[in-house]
Amino acid sequence: MRTFTDSWDYELLDASCGEKLERWGDIILIRPDPQAIWKTEKTHPAWKKAAARYLRSESGGGHWEYYGSLPESWQVSRKDLTFNIRPMGFKHTGLFPEQSVNWDLMRNIIETRSEFRMLNLFAYTGGATVAALKSGASVTHVDASKGMVAWAKDNAVSSGVADRPVRWLVDDCMKFVAREIRRGNRYDGIVLDPPSYGRGPGGEVWKLEDALFDFLTDCCKLLDENSSFLMLNSYTTGLSPSVMEYMLKVTAARKFGGRVFSDEIGIPVTGSEGLVLPCGATSVWTKE
Repeated sequence: MRTFTDSWDYELLDASCGEKLERWGDIILIRPDPQAIWKTEKTHPAWKKAAARYLRSESGGGHWEYYGSLPESWQVSRKDLTFNIRPMGFKHTGLFPEQSVNWDLMRNIIETRSEFRMLNLFAYTGGATVAALKSGASVTHVDASKGMVAWAKDNAVSSGVADRPVRWLVDDCMKFVAREIRRGNRYDGIVLDPPSYGRGPGGEVWKLEDALFDFLTDCCKLLDENSSFLMLNSYTTGLSPSVMEYMLKVTAARKFGGRVFSDEIGIPVTGSEGLVLPCGATSVWTKE
């Protein structure tokens, strides 16, 4: 499992009984996590100091319960990047800290080249986008949500990269890729962070297991012999790292050579002597 080892404005303080205790800057939040099925004692004092807790509803969805004053939004920083955080529906805060290991991997590749064109699909609030921009890439950022693209633009401003070469697109990712194939466009690297299930701006339905292989095949048409990587992230429990690795081997690696690796990614629990909360999986094809 890959996990970050550096200290930054985020910490996972504890996890137990289906919940995780997190520090986002100076603010403590409690959020549900389906992986934390163990029932260890909640002895960490911060369990009693949380500013808010997300409570799931038995009928679906849930709500935030506030225990004190909580700003509408605030910022956290990691190395040379700064992100805007705010509690939103379905427990999210606008950032997945575990993805920082993938930002580092991606930036190490980008910085070996004088020019780098990256495509970020299902790009959410732009963690990978601002990281790539910081390392000198030009980025095409695509997400179906207008609000998420606006949030990503704010993150670019906060990270000091709003003036870098970037296209912000509110679009259905599958339709965008199909158009890029027809246009003959190519990219040096592609990041895919697809949801398990979702809808595009025109009501298009996306179900990961049904659509992913064909979509990966299409994405490979946007790469060429000079391309460096294709990175696939998944939070779908039924899609194991090995399945993702297999698909990249028979698409990208079979077409361009190189190698494929995959693993879980996770977040270390502070002061726990090596405990890590698993947070999904990543598979990467790379020519490096």
